[in-house]
Amino acid sequence: AGASGSGAEVTWEDQQNINKFGTLNNRLHDLEDEIKIAEELNESLEDASNELILTDEETVRFQIGEVFAHVPKDEVEKRIEEMKEVSSKNLEKLEQEKESILSQMAELKTVLYGKFKDSINLEEE
Repeated sequence: AGASGSGAEVTWEDQQNINKFGTLNNRLHDLEDEIKIAEELNESLEDASNELILTDEETVRFQIGEVFAHVPKDEVEKRIEEMKEVSSKNLEKLEQEKESILSQMAELKTVLYGKFKDSINLEEE
């Protein structure tokens, strides 16, 4: 844990806190990637919704899996709205998890820096 310089002994509990911090930090990075993807999906769905408003066609091509199908415009509008709702809820859930992780990491930083001072580095470059 790099505590040899301060003379502070690393206890089992300290090691558990360091491990938990590392695990939370890894999850935070994964979450940031998931949030970016969710935001891009929300943006794409919003763009699709706006494009649909501009079209004069009664049926539009809608991708279902790997296939494009001709679907009535009003059904596509309904599907896109449902997809936007699901995507927004997912993004909100990811943001809440991120806030929880940041809070837990802040608590662990306080505990670990309190004991090890400059002998431990929990900051990313």
